[in-house]
Amino acid sequence: MRENSDIDPAIPLRARNGDSKAFAELVEFFHVRCLRYARYMLGDEEDAEEAVQDTFVRVYDHLGQFRPDARFEPWLFRILANRCRTSRERRRRRESLVVTGELPVVAASVASIAPEASRDVMEEVEAALECLPTEQREAFLLRHVEDLSYEDMAVITGVRLSALRMRVKRACDALRTRLQEEK
Repeated sequence: MRENSDIDPAIPLRARNGDSKAFAELVEFFHVRCLRYARYMLGDEEDAEEAVQDTFVRVYDHLGQFRPDARFEPWLFRILANRCRTSRERRRRRESLVVTGELPVVAASVASIAPEASRDVMEEVEAALECLPTEQREAFLLRHVEDLSYEDMAVITGVRLSALRMRVKRACDALRTRLQEEK
């Protein structure tokens, strides 16, 4: 499912040194993946777009803090994961204060995720993902949708490798159970 995530390591460094074209390359290269991740984490198109936009603003503002010896992808996804957590918490607080009834969930673009999958199957998968605890959903998406290594996931989340492996396993077990119940 992962697109080619091997960006030339010189591009983030050029962006860090003030090259606006290099920053634009970073945004172009990672935007689709970031938006997909945010859609799954937040379940809402507008919130996802806002989180991604905010992520790239923060990346731009903090490029000076990016270590030249580090990989850009985990650094970027750590910022995005934090923005998604903040957005979910803000929404949770807002919804606990205001009773809005059933809110529609805007599905992620089926074509960009799995063009051959039927809409019904994708809706079942998205519903199952939404039922996962945030930590499990985050770990599952980073591992199985974004195809990141556990080491990169640890950088992004700040969680130990063993805990991440357990979160992914529990997420897979819960998804498998939920999707089998749907049949």
